[in-house]
Amino acid sequence: MNPSAMHRRTLLQTSLAFTAATFFIAAHAQSTGIAATKRQKLVIQVSDADPAKWSLALNNAQNVQEELGAANVEIELVAYGPGIGMLKIDSAANSRVAEALKAGVKIVACENTMRKQKLSKEDMLANISYAPAGVTEIMRLQQAGWSYIRP
Repeated sequence: MNPSAMHRRTLLQTSLAFTAATFFIAAHAQSTGIAATKRQKLVIQVSDADPAKWSLALNNAQNVQEELGAANVEIELVAYGPGIGMLKIDSAANSRVAEALKAGVKIVACENTMRKQKLSKEDMLANISYAPAGVTEIMRLQQAGWSYIRP
């Protein structure tokens, strides 16, 4: 066989091997639910009146964004019950919440809790979101495949 034909044959074999490897890697990723371009989704529950827990929840969100890249993860922090204090305008965590919002974390207050505590949107930090019920918001997200943590 002449050198040119050998070179074409080697290129063809290499190309076929690469194509097969790519196919098997993609098939494995799909079968395990891992995809390189899949955006991760995380919901964080805050239901304690403890500012240390608020800080931990915000640290978790920040760490996940740093580890995975903010563009690769969608994070929603849901505060209800005693945790609603985190989102009040006079909260000790107000600057950290503002930073998280700026970083793309969706911060959600439970309207049921707000009604029970006689809080209005004017009592709450700016730029947060609202859900009718914090627990059902978390349930909805988990049913949609979101990962869940409660620090």
